[in-house]
Amino acid sequence: MSQEPAPEVQGAQATARNWQDPPFNRWAFWHVSDILPTYRVPRGDGVPRPLLPLPASSRPDLLAVPVTRVDRSAGTVGEVLEDTFTDAYLVLQDGELVAEWYGPLGAPDRPHALMSVTKSVVGCVAAVLIDRGQLDPDAEITRYVPELSGSGYAGALVRHVYDMRSGVRFLEEYANPDSDIRRLDEWVGWYPGDGEPRGLYRFLATLQAEAPHGERFLYRSAESDVLGWVCERAAGRPMAALISELIWAPMGAEHDAILLHDGLGTAVHDGGLCATARDVARFGQMLLDGGQVPGGLGGVVPPGASSVPDGAGGSRRVVPPQWLRRAWAVDADVRSVFAASPAEWAFPGGWYRHQFWFRPGDFGDVLLGLGIHGQMLHVSRRTNTVCVKFSTWPDAQNPGYLEDTLRAFDAVGGFLAGRDPGRRRLAGVISGLSRSGDTTPPRPTVV
Repeated sequence: MSQEPAPEVQGAQATARNWQDPPFNRWAFWHVSDILPTYRVPRGDGVPRPLLPLPASSRPDLLAVPVTRVDRSAGTVGEVLEDTFTDAYLVLQDGELVAEWYGPLGAPDRPHALMSVTKSVVGCVAAVLIDRGQLDPDAEITRYVPELSGSGYAGALVRHVYDMRSGVRFLEEYANPDSDIRRLDEWVGWYPGDGEPRGLYRFLATLQAEAPHGERFLYRSAESDVLGWVCERAAGRPMAALISELIWAPMGAEHDAILLHDGLGTAVHDGGLCATARDVARFGQMLLDGGQVPGGLGGVVPPGASSVPDGAGGSRRVVPPQWLRRAWAVDADVRSVFAASPAEWAFPGGWYRHQFWFRPGDFGDVLLGLGIHGQMLHVSRRTNTVCVKFSTWPDAQNPGYLEDTLRAFDAVGGFLAGRDPGRRRLAGVISGLSRSGDTTPPRPTVV
């Protein structure tokens, strides 16, 4: 792959107003803390999880792996990465570093904007707090945040927001300047000269309901912001500290992350995290391993918090395994609300649960963390692979780029695992239960 370096003047021109717009985003996504207010998310003082690279003589040529692209043309993984404004990509298989590449503006120790991949990390914070008894998933949100009692979130439960199933109206249309997601940006107050910021939390209190809570799924960033607010109140700690103490340090991160905040100091829970590709891969590997990391890695848990000691096999729990088991499992209710949502068009047969996307692929169901402008975490249990891609798409959303990237990473996993594509089953991870209710066991995947 090749990539022309951005002119140095681009960095000087990137501002809080244009940092997501091309061509400024290519520089800005690697330098968020130079433009916007951020908190540090410490990695702690523990042992980082090692990412052992394969010897150069053993590294496969992943860029040559064939891909059938969304327009039905024949291509390669390298062509997909070249065509989709890739800033960096990284692949793990069986926990080993198989491939890693950075554009001229990036580096292994440089954090990049993750956008909505942040949601998956915040969801894991909620999982730990629930496991420790500090957060009740069946409690009303207003029990923790009474400031929302006059909003559409009144009566909604904690589990409604982490599965994005409240009835609150929030239009997530990035190309529409009048949509709620654009109003959210205005209230955050990153634009100098526009008066005093009104703040993220004050914006959430203005949202109203349009449907009964729990009856639908609809992807909305406001749900994650409410979840983050609830977590902060339940734990009595700010989100930057919670991510550090509950996820980043225990999983064995190598570098500090950073977290955007609004003009009043409130963390942007829906998309403010910036981290290195290697640490995002470590997060994905921890998810792939059922929420565990090898014993002896990572930092200590915060004072006063319950800890999970190393198990008999030498592993240490970071995220409760039941949280991930529920997320991977799909039942008729979860499928039906997803199928009735606009997201079904992009991910037919998929579902959304616990701040993760799930998509049936050529080699089994895949867990995804996704962010606008092309950020992706791709976790495949069937091929035991973790793929990370940082990007600077010119537009916030591009269905063609997204589908081509998903197909490329599916192909990479299948190639590394030595598998041929099988029939894309529409069954969840519950063996023998199809999404249509048929209990006939699915045919085995052709290997």
